[in-house]
Amino acid sequence: MSGTGEALLHAAERNQVRERKYHARKRVNRIALALSLAAMVFGVFWLVWILWETIRLGIGGLTFATVSQMTPPPNEAGGIANALWGSFLMVTLATFVGTPIGIMAGIYLAEYDPKGWLGSLTRFVNDILLSAPSIVIGLFVYAVVVARFKHFSGWAGVIALALIVIPVVIRTTENMLMLVPPGLREAAYALGAPKWKVIMSITLRAARAGVVTGVLLAVARIAGETAPLLFTALNNQFFTSNLDQPMASLPVTIFKFAMSPYENWQQLAWAGVFLITLAVLALNILARVVTRNKL
Repeated sequence: MSGTGEALLHAAERNQVRERKYHARKRVNRIALALSLAAMVFGVFWLVWILWETIRLGIGGLTFATVSQMTPPPNEAGGIANALWGSFLMVTLATFVGTPIGIMAGIYLAEYDPKGWLGSLTRFVNDILLSAPSIVIGLFVYAVVVARFKHFSGWAGVIALALIVIPVVIRTTENMLMLVPPGLREAAYALGAPKWKVIMSITLRAARAGVVTGVLLAVARIAGETAPLLFTALNNQFFTSNLDQPMASLPVTIFKFAMSPYENWQQLAWAGVFLITLAVLALNILARVVTRNKL
């Protein structure tokens, strides 16, 4: 009986210890949940405030003249059509330049050299480019292109933006290709398909939604870049499609007008902020939709 009693006593003590640990974990869980919710509310509060101010002040300065006329002198009517066109042109060309390079490099890292020294070195350099401030890239292009040719140009802005696009597309393409099941590749190889055919018809097609998402996110990132364009394309008060000349862009125009003391320029700056926020939001929503509907 004494042995049975001691066993019951030890069992009761173990139950008490487990119950105390359970309650302690519940307290820790409640504290962590409360801190997480507080952090979420803190972040959402500032996000909502920023969006509200952007909408309130941006819509007030948004008229047909805003998107149809060039940047005006101080205290005169005008718009930011030249800046919108310059941003569209440089972002589009940078995307067409950077996307093929990024996709091909991502294919090489995922399919041809996943563990080699060259692949490891490429990933290391790509990680540096991903984390490098955009102003550093702008200064690099300034030293290599602008200083050498002795003038600012839209082409220099395209190069700077393309250097921002490339690492984003490389990382996304590599990750998406690595997620493709190896069985798909093995089945294609078993049928006698060459490696390039397997990549083009099997792996890249299976990962196309993720690759497109990476491209859209890269476009959303460069659409709001200001620092690289200050050192490369600079600005232009007039409408131009000549990439050999300085070219206006929406982020640089926003920066210039927001710092000015003139009310009409400040209104145009807020209108530009609203438009660029709307464009970036649309690109992010499109990226989410593409990812959700992937096969």
